[in-house]
Amino acid sequence: MNFIEELRWRGMLHDTMPGTEEQLNKELTSGYIGFDPTADSLHVGHLTQIMTLIHFQRAGHKPVALVGGATGMVGDPSGKSAERNLLSEEVLFQNVTCLENQLKKFLDFDCGANSAVMVNNYDWFKNFSFLDFIRDVGKHITVNYMMAKDSVKKRLEGDSGMSFTEFSYQLVQGYDFYYLWKENKCLVQMGGSDQWGNMVTGTELIRRKAGGAAFAITTELIKKADGTKFGKTESGAVWLDPKKTSPFKFYQFWLNASDADAKTWIRIFTLKTKAEIEALEKEHDAAPHLRVLQKALAEDITIRTHNETALQTALKTTDFLFGNGSLEFLLSLSDAEILDVFEGIPQFSIAKSGLTPGIALADLVSEHAAVFPSKSEARKMIQGGGVALNKEKLADPSQVITAGQLIKEKYLVIQKGKKNYFLLIAE
Repeated sequence: MNFIEELRWRGMLHDTMPGTEEQLNKELTSGYIGFDPTADSLHVGHLTQIMTLIHFQRAGHKPVALVGGATGMVGDPSGKSAERNLLSEEVLFQNVTCLENQLKKFLDFDCGANSAVMVNNYDWFKNFSFLDFIRDVGKHITVNYMMAKDSVKKRLEGDSGMSFTEFSYQLVQGYDFYYLWKENKCLVQMGGSDQWGNMVTGTELIRRKAGGAAFAITTELIKKADGTKFGKTESGAVWLDPKKTSPFKFYQFWLNASDADAKTWIRIFTLKTKAEIEALEKEHDAAPHLRVLQKALAEDITIRTHNETALQTALKTTDFLFGNGSLEFLLSLSDAEILDVFEGIPQFSIAKSGLTPGIALADLVSEHAAVFPSKSEARKMIQGGGVALNKEKLADPSQVITAGQLIKEKYLVIQKGKKNYFLLIAE
């Protein structure tokens, strides 16, 4: 497998430094990508770089995942219009541990010569004094050189300017490359196209400080076909941690991709072959309403990010909310999982004692829970067959609902129309 060609046909490749492909074709090569621990989880925006490392390893090379315990203290100005808040050491180190655990799910750390390696740049910066750094590193890179970088120019031209802390980031990242080149024989740095300037600083430092040669590869920055930011939803970022973004919501993010995005993303975020993808595209184009591409994409990446069990839960949740799934599914879930299924769906609390004698359905959905603005509107829709309780359609507004109908002795699921759900919680 030719790594550069693999990135190219998948639409991931943006640029390479001269000589990079020749080096990779010549011998097993170590290459790294850095991940800054700005949160306690990676999100889908990081998946392009995770996939890059996966392809790098599958091509027979040695991937190095750098978790930036040191660079996370500084903050990368690339692509930022303002300086971000700096985290405390305690939070930063907790984030580092979380990211390391996530990356271990994607890379093979025990496969012989090209086993993946995890490093933390705090290990080589913690005892590096400021005076030593500006003497041993800073003297090799001119201010003119640093000022010419796009990430610096854009910030200097903006209203907020740039602190010395952020200005120094490219030197710190450049030293990472030099250190890994020297200590780990790491010859290649990879990352998004917005990282090109920082990468070149690293190769230049290696050349000026040690007379060595190193290489860089950048990948395309992923955008949605409609121009909106990839990886963002109305509720915020889509995280890889199931506690921050449930497997169901993670699955739905990919399932809801447009046809144009699905055709792009299935190449980038799955390990399917070109022939497999082209066959899926042909099947999708013949019946777009079946969303074959979106389902294949969502299933593949949910399994690899979480596991098969998480995928099955996501599928059953999808079927329950949008298909013909039964109540049996909810009975198998914990309270936390049930609330997760209904996150973002209107919820109402009702007194369990009130359900003991029973409440008329029309009263329940208009007075005890604001599913309808009035009892008359509730009656009309119930009689028209537009209301279901616990997945069963009810046609009598005066039907009495009792505590005996509570799911797990706590929940009532009301459906208005086909897709409007409401959760009643008896307490």
